[in-house]
Parts: sequence; structure tokens; C-alpha cells
Amino acid sequence: MSAPTLTPSADAIAQHRRGFIFVFVAGVLWSTVGLGIRLIEEASVWQILFYRSISLTALLYIVIRWRTRRDPFRLVWRAGLAGVAAALSLVFAYSGAIFSMQTTSVANAMLLFATAPFMAAVLGWLVLREGVRNATWIAVFFAIAGIAIMVSNQTGAGTFLGSLAALGSALGFACFTVALRAGKSVEMLPAVFLSGLFALVMMGGICLITGDGFALSPIDGSIALGMGVFQVGAGLVLFTLGSRSLPAAELALLSLAEVVLGPVWVWLFLGETVGLNTLIGGGILLAAIAGNALSGIRRKPPPIITP
Repeated sequence: MSAPTLTPSADAIAQHRRGFIFVFVAGVLWSTVGLGIRLIEEASVWQILFYRSISLTALLYIVIRWRTRRDPFRLVWRAGLAGVAAALSLVFAYSGAIFSMQTTSVANAMLLFATAPFMAAVLGWLVLREGVRNATWIAVFFAIAGIAIMVSNQTGAGTFLGSLAALGSALGFACFTVALRAGKSVEMLPAVFLSGLFALVMMGGICLITGDGFALSPIDGSIALGMGVFQVGAGLVLFTLGSRSLPAAELALLSLAEVVLGPVWVWLFLGETVGLNTLIGGGILLAAIAGNALSGIRRKPPPIITP
């Protein structure tokens, strides 16, 4: 009998290739959020979130029902406090993301969003006592240096607040990640579905309190609803399907597609440029993300053993 060979099966290779494509396309879809926000004419943060949550929640209800053959509301109930914490973290992240892209450059906001994995690593270490690799600590240090350079020349109150909101959004996404890990059995899509429900109630209330109301122009309404389906919703579904067959290091590298392409779309279609400090600090930040991901490539899952 011949010794077994450590080679991946054709099915495993096909799953990896499909996962790679799904996650990359998810990043491309997410990267267009900044362009969508720029095309909004008058709608406020709260109105955009309210209408985006309508289409996002409807899409996820259909997808979850189709994938699990279960009532999404029952899955949300089973998620417990961890699911509630994850959902509320996402609402916080959504709000910060839209506010930041309305008040600072898309490039600046997107690059600061990319700090979420580092924040998640530190939060996981503090809250869940998870280990953090030395390479990740080094990457965190360089990421902080990159952020410092990016915000060093932001003297305008609006731009600086936009950067703070972007970092707050990244913190929200990090809390979402840690809440999912704390819940262990909590799945991503039901938690996102719950975040849409929370956003509908919370943003609807804010629209009433602030007097913004719910009336939008046809253009703003169409863009906000479209963002919920084609950008956030479809991206989440593809990421969820594709991430199962990819190691964390590859997911981190593919996430750079969102960060890199986001500023490209607004530059191509709207002529929005970025400052020198954003380019330098953002380059350091991207290098930290890529370096941390590449250092973890060797930690791939073991190949499938075939006789």
C-alpha cells in the first residue's frame, strides 16, 4: 500500500477558487459605497441608513430563509445577547461610515475603515483573552503611525470629525467581529439582519425627532435603496459564502480590494483626489495590513489527504 499524499482534491481546489472570486467581488461591491454616498444629493445620514436598511433587511430575510429553510426572526432570537451586541455594533459602524464619507474624502475614510481587523485583534485580546501574534502587534504599531500621519494636517473641524467617525466605524465593525466570536454559535447573516431591524427603528426615530422626515428625492431614494441590495447586502452574502473556504490571511489580503478601489471610483467618476499625507499614511497602513496577512499565510488549513 502506497503512503498517502498530501494533495488537495479537485473539489477543494474548486471551492477555494470559488471562495476567492466571491470574496473579491464582495470587496468590489463594498468599494462602491463611497461613490454611492457622493451621488446622494440631499439626504441626511439618518435618512440614508433608514432606506438602506429597508432593502438590506428585505434581501437578507429572503436569503436567510432560502439558505436555512428557517424563519430569520427565530434565528435572531436564538442568537441571544451576543447577537444583539453584534447588531448594535453594526448600527454604530454604519452610522460612522456614512457620516465620515460625507465629511471627509472617501480615500481617507476607506483607509481608516481598514483598521477594523487590528482593533478586533486588540479587543479579542482584552475581552476574550485571545492570543495575538507578534507580527500583528508590529502591524498595529505601524497602522497607528499611518493613522497619525493621515490626520496630522486635518485642520478643518469637519474633516477631523469625519476621520474620528471613520475610526469609530472601524471600532463598531471590530466589536461586531468580537461579539460573533464571543457568541460562538452566532452567525453573521442573522446578526446583520437584526442590525437592519435595529437601524430601521432607531434611524426612523431620529428622522422624526430631527425633523428630517422620510421624504427623499427619487434619485436619493433609489441610491439609498440600491445600496442596501447591491452594495452592502450582496457583498455580505458573497463574503459569507466565500469566506468558508479561505484562510484568514487570504481574507485580509482580499479585503484590500475594498480599500484600494473605493477611492478609485470617486476619482474616475467624480474627480475626487487625495492629499499627500493621506497617500503616505495610507500607504503605511496598507503595508501593515498586507504584511500582517502575508505573515499568516503559512498558517493555512492542512490540505485534504487523499490515498
